[in-house]
Amino acid sequence: MGERIAVIPASVLRNLSDKLYEKRKNAALEIEGIVKQLAKDHDKIKAVIKLLISEFTSSQHANHRKGGLIGLAAATVGLTSEAAHHLEQIVPPVLKAFTDQDSRVRFYACEALYNIAKVVREDCIVFFNDIFNVLCKLAADSDTDVQSAAHLLDRLVKDIVTESDQFSIEEFIPLLRERMNVLNPFVRQFLVGWITVLDSVPDIDMLGFLPDFLDGLFNMLSDSSHEIRQQADSALSEFLQEIKNSPSVDYSRMAEILVQRASSPDEFTRLTAITWINDFVKLGGDQLVPYYADILGAILPCISDTEEKIRAVARETNEELRGIKSERTEGFDVGAMVSIARRQLYSEWERTRIEALLWLLFLLNRYRTEVLYFLNDIFEALLEVLSDPSDEVVLLVIEVLACVAKDQQHFQHLVASLLRIFQFDNSLLKKRGFLIIRRLCVLLNAEKVFRQLSNILQGEVDLEFASLMVQALNLILLTSSEVSELRRLLKDSLVMPSGKDFFVSLYASWSHSPMSVISLCLLAQNYQHASMVIQSLVEEDINVKLLDQLDKLINLLETPVFAYLRLQLLEPARYVWLLKTLYGLLMLLPQQSAAFKILKTQLKTVPSFSFSNECYSSQGACYTQCGTNTPEDGNTEKETADNQKLDFTSILQQFERIQSKHRVLAKDQRVLCKTPASLLKDVQRADDSHISSKPDKVIHLSRSTERAMGKLLI
Repeated sequence: MGERIAVIPASVLRNLSDKLYEKRKNAALEIEGIVKQLAKDHDKIKAVIKLLISEFTSSQHANHRKGGLIGLAAATVGLTSEAAHHLEQIVPPVLKAFTDQDSRVRFYACEALYNIAKVVREDCIVFFNDIFNVLCKLAADSDTDVQSAAHLLDRLVKDIVTESDQFSIEEFIPLLRERMNVLNPFVRQFLVGWITVLDSVPDIDMLGFLPDFLDGLFNMLSDSSHEIRQQADSALSEFLQEIKNSPSVDYSRMAEILVQRASSPDEFTRLTAITWINDFVKLGGDQLVPYYADILGAILPCISDTEEKIRAVARETNEELRGIKSERTEGFDVGAMVSIARRQLYSEWERTRIEALLWLLFLLNRYRTEVLYFLNDIFEALLEVLSDPSDEVVLLVIEVLACVAKDQQHFQHLVASLLRIFQFDNSLLKKRGFLIIRRLCVLLNAEKVFRQLSNILQGEVDLEFASLMVQALNLILLTSSEVSELRRLLKDSLVMPSGKDFFVSLYASWSHSPMSVISLCLLAQNYQHASMVIQSLVEEDINVKLLDQLDKLINLLETPVFAYLRLQLLEPARYVWLLKTLYGLLMLLPQQSAAFKILKTQLKTVPSFSFSNECYSSQGACYTQCGTNTPEDGNTEKETADNQKLDFTSILQQFERIQSKHRVLAKDQRVLCKTPASLLKDVQRADDSHISSKPDKVIHLSRSTERAMGKLLI
């Protein structure tokens, strides 16, 4: 201790710990002079530094710690060029003081390190990581004076780093990455400042380490401080420009970050992320191929964003992505793309659902085999989306399904699946059934579609559904422009094999609905058979449902589709069976109904004609007199030969068998619908009848009574 006192007078040491700043300052100046005099006597200099540390910076008294910091800085100034030899001893206690509980001590620590760094310059780079750590903490210091002092020190350190060739960016990046998600605004400003400064140094490759702190910069775009948002945006803009000018960048790591940020709740963050993605898609090339699915997952929701700028960039990016030709050998994952598109089919936004369907269509057209491998994953989803409220979405779904159904196997599966959906979702059949089937007829072969539907419905065990479905198909057949060729084909059913074959293919399933069969016969000009079908109807068939269908048919007879039929009525002698068919329909209608009046009025316009056996037997003569060689009602030798190919007796029996099943079903349903009260009335009526018929005999329950009682007990 005596040696130390001999080097530094006791009065100087007392003043160094004085509470007055001026005294401490003067003492520091004296220490500076003493150290200068010691020159290269390193042992004595170390002794002075050790004294300042042990007796002052490590003291429990704040004024001692302040004096010690000033003394260390003064000693460094006095050492000048020799200071570098003693930094290992000087700097650590100063850094420790940055965490002192006394704000004034922290302030003097900033001042001391500032003076030390100013003297040694790049020699302090060895302590850079430690200095950066304390500066990062002081950026958020509660004391404004400390913040100001730290800011000055920070500027000096930045100047030293930018001038130094000893700075290690590799060692710095982990420090930066650890702090990028800090929320404190002062720390964020501090970090962005360092990123910007280092990026401006030509010899430092910050772009190569961008993936390490890119997410943190994007995180700052949603900061509550406008200044921080602006600084982060400026830094990101600069990096994006560098990426555009750089021949090689690690797009893959950054793509993952951008995809996540594209779904940020912050609008500005989403816009920036989707802008980056847009440029990446244009610039990334093969590097981005494995990330196309993730990028697509980010783009599709943004296409429906509330902000127009985001929507515009997302649409552009979507088209860019769709225009890139990639193969699986390049890492292009078709399955992942399909999965993303499927997921977006359930999006709440219509535009996104539309684009997802367009992607499925695109993938099917370009990578059909690969997409069909994942068909089970998307087929059910596509069928579900048929219930979408948007017509545009539904039309696209049908287009995708039609694209899948180009193969016979998938075609059959599609038609069967549609029927099952219509069966279990009657509302879909009513709302979308016509649209779906008509569109399929356009995209696929209409005849093929109707044949397949008819083939399945022919064996349908759910008779009610079969009848309902046939009525819908029949209405499409009678009214839709998409199936006009089918109507023309049916008109030739008596003279062309293709027409006959198509007529027969529909007949079996059409037999589930009497009015549909009659309509089919009218289209095919098989008027005699239509009349036979009407004659085959029994009492149970004449119900509200049939009359409702009949009403629709009468109204359809007034449409252009049946113009040929109305014109044929001008020749009643030639088209006797047509006339009889129409009168048969008229007889089925209630006279008070509007349809009855319409048909009756139409028939009144027919030239006078009388139904007689003589008329039927002389039809051939009538046709000959009219100069007709091939009348539609089948009375020339040629047509008679053709009619032999079409077994009307057999198909009428087929119709009657199917209708018999419907009658049994209707009867069973009536029984099931009866209430216990109505069953009791049946019992009472049966018993009363039994008693009254046998008044003098022992009373026994009739068989009908027993059956009724059995139902009650059940």
